[in-house]
This record gives sequence, structure tokens and C-alpha cells, in this order.
Amino acid sequence: MKAILLAGGSGSRLFPLTQVASKQLQPVYDKPMIYYPITVLIAAGIREILIISTPHDLPRFRQLLRDGSQWGVSFSFLEQARPNGIAEALLIGREFIGDSNFVLMLGDNIFSGGDDFSRAVGAFEKGASIFAYHVKDPSRYGVVEFDKSGNALSIEEKPARPKSPYAVPGVYIYDNGAVDIAGSIRPSARGELEITEVNLEYMRRGELQVRRLSRGFAWLDAGTSSALHEASVYVENIETRQGIKIGCPEEAAFIRGFLSTERFQALLETMPACEYRDYLAGVARELSGTDQPG
Repeated sequence: MKAILLAGGSGSRLFPLTQVASKQLQPVYDKPMIYYPITVLIAAGIREILIISTPHDLPRFRQLLRDGSQWGVSFSFLEQARPNGIAEALLIGREFIGDSNFVLMLGDNIFSGGDDFSRAVGAFEKGASIFAYHVKDPSRYGVVEFDKSGNALSIEEKPARPKSPYAVPGVYIYDNGAVDIAGSIRPSARGELEITEVNLEYMRRGELQVRRLSRGFAWLDAGTSSALHEASVYVENIETRQGIKIGCPEEAAFIRGFLSTERFQALLETMPACEYRDYLAGVARELSGTDQPG
């Protein structure tokens, strides 16, 4: 399984913050936004990740993430010259995808809690799997409608009158047939290749699975200034209360076995003295069994 992380767009809803740095490089409490989706992918066991961003922002992502070897993964980078829609990422990443199944994730989506996503990745075989999350304002998102048996009936993009309170978060699991589907769809009225059209084609073929995320799972869309602030407050509250970080790729890589204890310790040595390093040092002690009471 591979993954594409789409971190492009103009970031107009976060202006003027995005005059300084890309939306996905904005801080969500104590980490860059892009750390959160990367952590989810690593926790699911995915090691090959393609980052797609604008020509202007891509050098900053390369500087931040490097080649990924420090976390036991591999990062590739490609440009999306203009924001032509989420589905265009499948065309840009065609060669990267090859014959593999893959995950497409949006870089401004933050997920926390539960193992719904990891289990979905582990169980995936073919077709497409998307997710449904109960929200208060579904008209802002793609909305999935269910029948009484829980089967998906329809998906509508930002409907004025939503048929259900279930939004489709920005994470999708596809077989490599999604590339040809993306190549066959036409731009919408707003001039974009809509990912909803890809999902609808899988639905027409009877190959779309919609998984409702559990109540213990949290999805935060940090695409606006208010949502970015709310996400930071949420992460701060969880981390302060539990003493466990959300969106920490080093920890996820260590737990997944992508990094040995020796490589993890060597990674810590490259970090300056800071709270983040102190936390990871505590993780190393705990997981190696050297942080026992008494």
C-alpha cells in the first residue's frame, strides 16, 4: 500500500497566514499541520508517501520532511501547478501509484483516536473505501446518504439540503483503477476534477465501501482560521490531559517498527533541547522498559 498526500491549493481561506507559509505548514498547536496526516499513514503501516504541492511550496516541504529515511519511510515530491481539484492528484501520481493500491489523504485533515483507519487499510483488497463522519454542518462537505440497512445510496458535494448528517472526510482508499477513472471524468462547473465523481463511479460499479467512523474517532478540518484555532485547542487539551502527543511521526514510526531503538535514539540526538525532544525521550524510555517505577 502506498499513499498520496495532497498539500497544494491556494490557501485563500487562511489568508494572510498563507502569505508566510503553506496551509499544511501552519502550526497546529506544537507541530506543522502536515505531521498529523503523515502520522496516521505511518501508524497504518504505509512507508511510501508522495507529497503533492505547489511549485512555490514544494521546496519547503522537502526541507521539512527530507527523504523520509529519518522516520523509516520514503517521501517523493511532485508539483500541482494549479488547484485543479483533488482527483487531479491521481493523474499527477500515476507513475508513483503503478500497480499498487493506495491511500489519498488531504493535508489539512487531522484525525485522532481509534484504529478505524488502520483496520480499513489492513482489510482493503480492491475497489474503493471511503469514510463517513457525523457532523453538525454537513453542507460544507461531501455528504453520503444511507438506506435503513446502512448501505450507501448517494454522495453529493456540498449540497444545500443534505440528505444525511454524514460527511466524507478527506481520506480515501483506492485500487489502481482509480487512476483511469480520474482520467475519464470532466471538470465540474467550478473547473475542478472532483473526487466525488471518482467515488460515484465506484458506487455505480458496486465497488464502493463506506465505513462509518466510530464515536471515539475525531476528524478536524483545519482549512479556515477558526478551524485551525479549534484544532490547536483540541490537540493542546488532549496532550495536556493525557500526556500523549497527537500527530507525532517519530513516535508512530518507532511503535510501528520502522525505526529500531538505536535509530530512534540517534534521531533524538539530532534534535535541539526542547519539549518535543523531551517527550520522545520519554517514549523511548517507556517502550524500552527503562522507565519503570521503583
